[in-house]
Amino acid sequence: MNLALYGVTLFLLTLSYFKDKNKTKKSLKKALKSFENILPQFLGVIVLVGVLLAVFNPETISKVIGNQSGWIGVLVSGIIGSVTLIPGFVAFPTASILLENGAGYMQVAAFISTLMMVGLVTLPVEVEYFGKRLAIFRNLMAFIFSFVVAYIIGIVVV
Repeated sequence: MNLALYGVTLFLLTLSYFKDKNKTKKSLKKALKSFENILPQFLGVIVLVGVLLAVFNPETISKVIGNQSGWIGVLVSGIIGSVTLIPGFVAFPTASILLENGAGYMQVAAFISTLMMVGLVTLPVEVEYFGKRLAIFRNLMAFIFSFVVAYIIGIVVV
């Protein structure tokens, strides 16, 4: 599957290059610049996850946010996701690593959902643009909805 995606990408890039060389070069430069901007965040989170996995062995992860942790683990995952600021392209590989190390599907679903939808770190910016009441309401509804998502994932996967 990956090979097919790379092949299609290379084909389209070649097609673009022959259609307009300048635009293709300009877009590749923009892409490289975006990659350079994203790379420090990505590496920082990967290093952080690596350190956490070195400190917390799979048994500890399983105990805290594994299937056996139940709704307490889902709540812990939801709280951690709410206060963490990680971009989506890093969050999903992190979720995979957590699952491989003993985390439960419901717990990871709550973590990812709150990570993407709840923004306690960005709340001051939301308050500035949307007002205090709406920002808090939106975050609260997103937090609650994350548990609905976790419940549905628990039904579907288990």
